Amino acid sequence: MTNLFCIFAKVMEDSQSVFFVVFRLLGALALLIFGMKRMSEALQKMAGPQLRHVLGRMTTNRLTGVLTGVLVTAAVQSSTATTVMTVSFVNAGLLTLAQAISVIMGANIGTTLTAWIMSAGMVGSSVAFSVTDLIWPAFVVAMFLIYRKKHETLGDFLFGISFLFLGLGTLRQTGTDMNLGENPAVLAFFSSFDPNSFTTTILFLLIGGVLTMCVQSSAAVMAITMILCSSGALPIYQGIALVMGENIGTTVTSNLAALSASTQARRAAFAHMFFNLFGVCWILVIFHPFIDFVCNLAGYDGTNPDRLSVVLATFHTCFNLANTAILIGFVPQIERLVQWVIKDKPVAKEDDQPVRLQYIEGGLLRTPEILVLQAQKEVALFADRMQRMFGMVTMLVSETSNKESDKLFARIEKYEDISDNMETEIAHYLEQVSDGHLSDDTKAKIRTMLREVGELESIGDSCYKLARIIRRKKSSKTAFSSQQDDGLQEIMKLVGEALMQMCLIVSGRRRDYSLDESARIEEEINSLRDRLRLQSVQTLDDEDYLANSMYLDLIGECERLGDYVVNVVEARLSGAGLILDDDQKSVTIDGERVALTRTEYDLLQLLHDNPDKVFSREELISRVWPKDVVVTDRTVDVNVARLRKKMGNYASCIIARQGLGYCYQRAASES
Repeated sequence: MTNLFCIFAKVMEDSQSVFFVVFRLLGALALLIFGMKRMSEALQKMAGPQLRHVLGRMTTNRLTGVLTGVLVTAAVQSSTATTVMTVSFVNAGLLTLAQAISVIMGANIGTTLTAWIMSAGMVGSSVAFSVTDLIWPAFVVAMFLIYRKKHETLGDFLFGISFLFLGLGTLRQTGTDMNLGENPAVLAFFSSFDPNSFTTTILFLLIGGVLTMCVQSSAAVMAITMILCSSGALPIYQGIALVMGENIGTTVTSNLAALSASTQARRAAFAHMFFNLFGVCWILVIFHPFIDFVCNLAGYDGTNPDRLSVVLATFHTCFNLANTAILIGFVPQIERLVQWVIKDKPVAKEDDQPVRLQYIEGGLLRTPEILVLQAQKEVALFADRMQRMFGMVTMLVSETSNKESDKLFARIEKYEDISDNMETEIAHYLEQVSDGHLSDDTKAKIRTMLREVGELESIGDSCYKLARIIRRKKSSKTAFSSQQDDGLQEIMKLVGEALMQMCLIVSGRRRDYSLDESARIEEEINSLRDRLRLQSVQTLDDEDYLANSMYLDLIGECERLGDYVVNVVEARLSGAGLILDDDQKSVTIDGERVALTRTEYDLLQLLHDNPDKVFSREELISRVWPKDVVVTDRTVDVNVARLRKKMGNYASCIIARQGLGYCYQRAASES
């Protein structure tokens, strides 16, 4: 009886040990994935707005496109983020599909940095120094930085990379404790596969792809592969086959995510899959010689399993570099291939299309800091539709056929529904985006866009009210006098000009426009409204009361529509950003007036009007301060420090160049 109890206790102890190891592995993987996500979001928060400009400008040819993909992906540690950002630029018409393909090639190279980071975390205790030894001091530093709001994002980055290395260290230690390299069952399982067999390579390639699709993280599967290889349990040939499968698995995930996205998004995702599939095909032809070359390059002689994580990282880099070198000359052919495989959808008339957003896609994996650009393009499309809706209203005024009038009114009704739905969907999207880790510039942009879509929906309501008044006039067979017709045409022409100017501003760069033109048109609309009202009162006895009432309703509604237009323009230009008013010598930041001294204003104006130009302290003294005032370099530094304190989120725009002076770099919200 005692022996039976001992056997039962031993079985329970072994089962508890197994459960402990399993949960330890799952916990380590969770730490790894969480750390990667936290680190990537922090990097995007720090660099996201600037990266959007880099992508838009540094893709003039294939080589610069590849370089851009490498740099952006290495900066944000997410090839998915780079791919999604690239697709948004294609949707917005800022990049061609060919340019996007070259950027995606570069993203594949940039993402190999993740493998090198993980290989650094896999360094064993046999060496004098391990990267994982730094995680605990990094956690302490990160806490201090997060509590100091000025450096909160840097603290988030340190937290993320610390969790990443903690997860990697836990995985490595768990693999060591399990003695996988000395476990007979594990060794027997892997040794049952012939490393020289093509079937074995294909099998492990499929396993890597399926695991990546299930875990939804190629980094996690790469970490598991490194653990198995470094422990001596998994031969290097099977390990590299798993890595090849991870490359394919991550593209399958992207293609599944893009199924409900636009045609261009699906083409970009398919180009990504084709790139990796082509690479795997030619690697399989020279599999063993290529891996032997990589092992020699990484300094692995077959005796030190700790070096295998470096071998895997080296293979990942060499594979993507070689694949890019082969395919970079065939970008036009790849573009034609993906266009042939994924056909353009038949274009229906807009009135027959279901109400849906064009630039904001629900199927793509979202990266909030990057995808704000899509929302801005959607707002510009919203503005364009409201301009077209007003054009239908002006057509309705002059239309004499009842049948055509009914068709126009039905179209206006549909556009009114479109405006309501666009406001709801864009606002809902922006609320979802605002839940992510965002920079202050991006938060300001979101507040601006929320105000813009609200005012644009009001324009749609106003157009619908105008259409209803005009329809009531036609159904009651009420006629306006020639003077009233001329007055209505005149004010509607001004409103049309205001809408045209609004669309230019909403779709353009803030720095290229001012409020002056829109304010001038609004003043003309207000003056014309007052004059037309006065004329209507003076001729009231000579005109029909019902006609006069409808006429005044139309004039009043046109004036209100003009107010909504100005509100949109003000939101775009002044709702967020830094605005200098040279006439009043005043500065507005994010819609709030900031009190500056005359010297501080002149200093800011000089730097702001000459972006990226470095001014020495001597130049600043000569151009800002009166010549009869004694000023030292220290005075300049003190005034710059005071100015920065008053500029809030824009303080970082004034940059000190050591040994040279100061310069101004525009924030993303000023673009």
